[in-house]
Amino acid sequence: MIRVSVIESDFDAGAEIKNLSALGGGAVTSFVGQVRGDGTLDALELEHYPAMTEKALRKIADEALEKWDLHGITIIHRVGRLGVGEQIVLACTCSNHRQASIEACSYIMDQLKTVAPFWKKEIKQDGSESWVEERQSDLDAAKGWEN
Repeated sequence: MIRVSVIESDFDAGAEIKNLSALGGGAVTSFVGQVRGDGTLDALELEHYPAMTEKALRKIADEALEKWDLHGITIIHRVGRLGVGEQIVLACTCSNHRQASIEACSYIMDQLKTVAPFWKKEIKQDGSESWVEERQSDLDAAKGWEN
């Protein structure tokens, strides 16, 4: 089972984890990403191209299912204007064993950071705005899965 959703509203991570847990197995791994504050950030604005985004997220989930023996995957990614501390993303995997679940969840997040078509703009408290550039550390992490 794969559930992929791109939404503007907040999500209930606990309810999503419970739904995935109901599929059985001995391991559920989840990651919740939040808007990181640095003392100057007011908000993060996430844009996407709807026709392309859900397709790309589905492809990431399909690839994870090919690499690991999983019962299910949930990927929820928010778009729009999000304040510091708000949830941005949930990646959740369920399998019989922890290693597969942990690795698959990590893989999904590394792919979301590098290949998913989202554009992020930082909005500072002083009103200035700037687009977030790719980070080499994210690219290196994603590249580590190639084989």
